[in-house]
Amino acid sequence: MTTLKTGDKTPQFEGVDQDGKTVKLSDFSGKKLVLYFYPKDNTPGCTATACNLRDNYQTLLEKGYAILGVSQDSERSHQNFIRKQNLPFSLLADTDHTVHNLYGVWGEKKLYGRTYMGTLRTTFVIDENGMIENVFTKVNTKNHTEQILEGS
Repeated sequence: MTTLKTGDKTPQFEGVDQDGKTVKLSDFSGKKLVLYFYPKDNTPGCTATACNLRDNYQTLLEKGYAILGVSQDSERSHQNFIRKQNLPFSLLADTDHTVHNLYGVWGEKKLYGRTYMGTLRTTFVIDENGMIENVFTKVNTKNHTEQILEGS
């Protein structure tokens, strides 16, 4: 598995968002990007993270950030999540884990003694030149914006 760290060149990716529209890393060229990977739509921790980013969206925009969430959920699931939580940013439907694998966030997890493969909750802050500015593997789901802004 790839382990990306601060200072690394960001892997190029292409995927589809909640509307079936193709999204590429190059779409964010010249902007800072908060690329956050989360396990599942409409679960408590993932909802807390999305809502924290939603509630601070204007502040992040003013500081030059764009936001893109990524999970293995389908376009339809993302549409429902966006509508239910009133999210102002896009979510990538990485159902085949291509982008997850590229960023090294698809891995082994344990829950209640059971081992399974899943999304390792991780956020990459990418600078205007496509370099990784920061990596958060211990995401503070309720205060993620603060974590991002303090770490950059």
